[in-house]
Amino acid sequence: MDRDHAAPAAAAPSGDEGRRLPRTDVLLADPRLDAATHRLGRDLVKDVIAEVQARARAGEVPVSEIADRAVAALPATAAALRPVVNATGVLLHTNLGRAALSEAARDAVLAASGTTDVELDLATGVRARRGRSVLDALLRAVPAAEAAHVVNNGAAALVLAATALAQGREIIVSRGEMVEIGDGFRLPDLLVSTGARLREVGTTNRTTPADYAAAVGPDTGFILKVHPSNFRVTGFTREASVAELAPLGVPVVADIGSGLLTPEPALPGEPDATSRLRAGASLVTASGDKLLGGPQCGLLLGDAELVRRLARHPLARALRVDKITLAALEATVRGPVTPTLTALRADPAELRERAERLAGKLRADGLDSRAVDTEAVVGGGGAPGVTLPSAAVSLPAEFAPLLRGGDPAVMARVDDGRCLLDLRAVPEDTDPHLAQAVRQAAPRCAAPGPGTEN
Repeated sequence: MDRDHAAPAAAAPSGDEGRRLPRTDVLLADPRLDAATHRLGRDLVKDVIAEVQARARAGEVPVSEIADRAVAALPATAAALRPVVNATGVLLHTNLGRAALSEAARDAVLAASGTTDVELDLATGVRARRGRSVLDALLRAVPAAEAAHVVNNGAAALVLAATALAQGREIIVSRGEMVEIGDGFRLPDLLVSTGARLREVGTTNRTTPADYAAAVGPDTGFILKVHPSNFRVTGFTREASVAELAPLGVPVVADIGSGLLTPEPALPGEPDATSRLRAGASLVTASGDKLLGGPQCGLLLGDAELVRRLARHPLARALRVDKITLAALEATVRGPVTPTLTALRADPAELRERAERLAGKLRADGLDSRAVDTEAVVGGGGAPGVTLPSAAVSLPAEFAPLLRGGDPAVMARVDDGRCLLDLRAVPEDTDPHLAQAVRQAAPRCAAPGPGTEN
């Protein structure tokens, strides 16, 4: 329920009436609120009660409804994070946590939330290798890799590689691949922080294999090949491929960023771990919460000896992932098609049919709603410049902020004066909840009626 619009304002209580507001301890004795203290914690429930009491003192809530309003205002969980329906048309929206986990991964997270055999061999009762089953799953998924290691995000994978292989030495990298990876973090700064030195070669738009070969020397730790996953350089360009760099006699680390383990037909231009390793990369680094569709983590795949060096480096301990991440990652790799791939492979015609059905139901309720064709993007540092044909429900722009504040919260986008609910990243079974969210927002929206042209 939306607290700000739950009921008409009541008359402000007088001083005597204000003193007769039910005490907090009396409200906490209400069976519903008492049960909530066991689920959410006493302090959180008291904070909610205090907020409703304050509104009652201001005359916004009738005194007789304080307990009911407090119950209605209780959050679903003790954490502040709220589920959001991603109707932006950005499949991997960084501000919304990138990839949505599959049902298999969610089940695995729940199972791993208690005590588990994360570092225990139940058959012998002795300590076992941490994450052994997820590493096995990764190697099955990427047979071109001799070994695998998991850290807490993609940047951490690159930091570990730079620290273990090039601290006090040189990393050769193209000037055209010195990227900013988001939130102001820049790849050169990240690498230099490890104690490595950067040896920049080539130019912004053209770097040849000869540029790298001329830079290789006794101080070379490795050659870094970075996929520019959030921008494109076009025109008079040249870049050296992994296959061209592999024969130069030093390790080649390929940072593919977006996390595809194998080629994806829907994104033929996007690099994947298998192809890079087969082309001769010594190591591949990638993120787990992008196109792989799993939890936030960083993957290191490749040469067994190099991976062993990284896994045994002291920094690896600081970058390791917890049992929840291990469980979610394994279920993502072993499990069914992820929500990310489902959205990526969605049929535009089916998306249009869904949009027509939703828009028709909302028009039947008297709302200015229509189905429109749109274009979605991958987002999250993947497939820059690639657009995906999609479909959306178009509403008056005034709906956008109201939907964000609803339950469930819905994140749309505003384009050309209209609020668009792009369906490509919205699971089909969410459509009824999406329609209900729009209906709940409608009474608070001073929007034109059906048939009105904006």
